[in-house]
Amino acid sequence: MVLIQEIVQQALSIGYLSVADQNRIQVLLQTSYDSEDLDAFIILQRAVVAGDVKQESRPRKSSLSHSKEAAYNIKLAYQIAAEIAFAAAVALTMPKNTQDRPSLGT
Repeated sequence: MVLIQEIVQQALSIGYLSVADQNRIQVLLQTSYDSEDLDAFIILQRAVVAGDVKQESRPRKSSLSHSKEAAYNIKLAYQIAAEIAFAAAVALTMPKNTQDRPSLGT
């Protein structure tokens, strides 16, 4: 069984952490690890933050899910704009009754 310590040691020695190794570490953290593995993982995180180890970029979300999210956001924006326009139309068509208006400081 591959230990987190082994993956970390390799990453520290070559200065690079692949997506496959990132995934292995994730699985190991969810299944079984000991305190030495956890210490090694913390050292790896610090090395990444310091720039001593470069992480391979994970693939971005598929453009299909991104386009669905964008379409939903556009639809929501149109709904909000329609509601604002309706509220403005109602407010503009209300009769002006000066007796019902609150006045400030008078």
